[in-house]
Amino acid sequence: MPALPAPSEPNPNPPDPPPEPVPVAIRFVRHPRARRYILRVDRQGVRVTIPRGGSEAFARQFVAARESWIRTHLARLAARLAPAQPWGPGTPVWYRGERHPLVADPTTLRLGDLFLPLPPPDTDWRSWVEAALRHLATIEFPPLVLAMAAHHQLAVRHVSVRAQRTRWGSCSRNGTVSLNWRLVQTPRPVRDYLIAHELAHLREMNHSPRFWRVVDRFFPGWHDSEAWLRRHGRDLLP
Repeated sequence: MPALPAPSEPNPNPPDPPPEPVPVAIRFVRHPRARRYILRVDRQGVRVTIPRGGSEAFARQFVAARESWIRTHLARLAARLAPAQPWGPGTPVWYRGERHPLVADPTTLRLGDLFLPLPPPDTDWRSWVEAALRHLATIEFPPLVLAMAAHHQLAVRHVSVRAQRTRWGSCSRNGTVSLNWRLVQTPRPVRDYLIAHELAHLREMNHSPRFWRVVDRFFPGWHDSEAWLRRHGRDLLP
């Protein structure tokens, strides 16, 4: 009688279990003008735009292939929506493209190479620091915009510095350029790229290939700045 085979030893390295489905609501929205599948993460969950001629079946595969990306952005969103911790000594704050800790001494508050008066007692440090950064942007940005506009022979009527929540800047047909004060928290090349981007709209009021050729003339190498914004922009916008 043939011997029974010896039982196999358990695999010391069993395969990882399949990832759990993304634990949020997924909304599939058809858009006849969309040219591709688009994935967005917001407070309501995950929104998937299906282009004309697309299918929900492929959209679900599209989501499954990007679960890691979705989880990363859900975590970032949760961090932004979490109750804000009060700022104080040692709080890291973005300035000129780096996160610097707030350093306080008896009379001044330092953020990188920026020195501010020390906040009065019982003052919210975040409001104090952000007001100072916004004031700095209000002083710094308009001359930069006007100088770049003059270099490219563009007419700018007005420059405003605002606190947009979802965009870095805008440009109107009448020559009004608006910039987000939080650009003072980005590297200088990123700030200059956004200025060039908005000024390019005075030549092309769209995002066509012609527009991007104008951007390339105004600010060669803008791709690095755009990549920085994709990596870190969500950490800066409220």
